[in-house]
Amino acid sequence: MRYIEFPIVKEGFLFIIPFLLLTVILAFFVPVYFTFFFALINLFLIFFFRNPKRVIPDHERAVVAPADGRVIHAGRWTEDQFLKRSVFKISIFMSVFNVHVNRIPVSGTIIDIIYKKGRFFSANFNKASQLNERNILLLETKDQKEILFIQIAGFIARRIVCWIKKGDSVLKGQRFGLICFGSRVDIFLPLETRIKVKVGQRVKGGETIMGYLE
Repeated sequence: MRYIEFPIVKEGFLFIIPFLLLTVILAFFVPVYFTFFFALINLFLIFFFRNPKRVIPDHERAVVAPADGRVIHAGRWTEDQFLKRSVFKISIFMSVFNVHVNRIPVSGTIIDIIYKKGRFFSANFNKASQLNERNILLLETKDQKEILFIQIAGFIARRIVCWIKKGDSVLKGQRFGLICFGSRVDIFLPLETRIKVKVGQRVKGGETIMGYLE
């Protein structure tokens, strides 16, 4: 999957190229300020689909943020759909200005992926976790700890992309997908995890340490 190393993710070109062609065509037929407006849209699309490199922490038990954005929830939670136990839940809200490439929080094996259709409430609402369209990934570490993380579509986001599949061995910080145009990622960690983030904190996917597995 070499394309994920490119400065712009492949999926971004599905938006960038049509708008670029439209801008060039309009430049011959409309006033300059219309052309300028579409050029700004192109610049925003390039900015949105950026795919920066990150320095991944090498501490073996560190759990890194699966997404860029702001922590909007961090606390105990009863996860009764998949893990069926009390866990520590952290929710990260991504605005349209954040990097939207998602990353693996800890090395392990993907033991299940479930895609659920749903609504498109604003991703910063609590009900978005249960009602919005989402992609659920369950990972098992080498010492049999289960980590659940969920890509959640938002009010504007209408497309969730996942580049990995069930059974894949994955590495901490590895890019695994993205959500287009504003969204959210929830991650559920064992209660014994030493949590290092708090509500309101800004985090970077693959780089910010969210906690340490015990």
